[in-house]
Amino acid sequence: MKKLTVFAWIWVITLTLTASDLKPGFDKQEYLTMLGHFVRQGDSLRRDYKIPLPDHEKLVYRSKVLGLDNRWFMWVNGDSTVTLSVRGTVATQSSWLENAFLSMTPASGTITPEAGFSFSYHLADNPRAAVHSGWLIGMAYLQRDMLPKIDSLTALGYHNFIVSGHSQGGSLSYLLTSHFYYLKRAGRFPVEVNFKTYCSAAPKPGNLYYAYDFEHITAGGWAFNVVNSADWVPEVPATVQTTADINRTSPLPMAEKAIQKQGWLKRIFINKIYRKLTEPSLEQAENNQKYLGDKVAGYIGKTLPGFVPPPPAGTFNYTRAGATVVLYADESYYSRFAEKSDNIWLHHMMEAYWYLAVKL
Repeated sequence: MKKLTVFAWIWVITLTLTASDLKPGFDKQEYLTMLGHFVRQGDSLRRDYKIPLPDHEKLVYRSKVLGLDNRWFMWVNGDSTVTLSVRGTVATQSSWLENAFLSMTPASGTITPEAGFSFSYHLADNPRAAVHSGWLIGMAYLQRDMLPKIDSLTALGYHNFIVSGHSQGGSLSYLLTSHFYYLKRAGRFPVEVNFKTYCSAAPKPGNLYYAYDFEHITAGGWAFNVVNSADWVPEVPATVQTTADINRTSPLPMAEKAIQKQGWLKRIFINKIYRKLTEPSLEQAENNQKYLGDKVAGYIGKTLPGFVPPPPAGTFNYTRAGATVVLYADESYYSRFAEKSDNIWLHHMMEAYWYLAVKL
């Protein structure tokens, strides 16, 4: 949509605006509405307009393709709630490179996605928090396009915002939510602005310390991770936990000191066992950094001129985040959606999520 059309829509809606504050807590109808938004993004994994959408939902903005083929949509409803809906993965090399760049980077810092574009961010207070590097790049482009629109809306009196996305869009929604929270804390948004989040079918966005921070800042029912128990996508990226990922006040340092106090023969034997228990995860983390960090960064550099790879955080301890709403796949679900199928996306698609969400 053209810029003039966007503000024309906002003007029309503003004339009939009936303000209603967002409420904390999972709202089934809100989530079903998000699914209606997702299927109307048109160029994600699949188009399916069978999912209904309330008449009061109006699409007022569709961004251009940004960065590594990301796109977002802005919807406004009659209750003055604005939804920032983020598209998921599309069938392009750039979109999949964003997913594959799963080396984590610190959750606070500065990155350079391309020449002339430097992005400073703060997504967690915990210095050990780290996030998926590819989705951090995607979020950098999205927020740059979103912020002017949010500023225009808040100037008109809008203060209820829902951040949502399905699949890759859900993972990007995690990072956007953290970004907006800390911008608001820094005074970037008016105090009355509220953000609520629905991450649907989202892969894991970062490490355990990021998840702790995310759940802390959205506590009280302001962010939800909605998962179909039959869907494999929320189970990735694979988690690799090493001894370095554990809180420093733990038995591990004491155990290592105790080993050193043993007689030389016992020490050799115990160290051999200790290495067998700890070295495989360290080796896996090193391989992940080599192939899914350094090599993928090289390919991204060919797509984004001037791209500077973000610094690795040295962790692959991926975990899910947010208050999880489980859409449980039961016998009736499997009678409609086969447990085993040649279609690897069967349990990931919006119609599967819709079927289970309606039953909540």
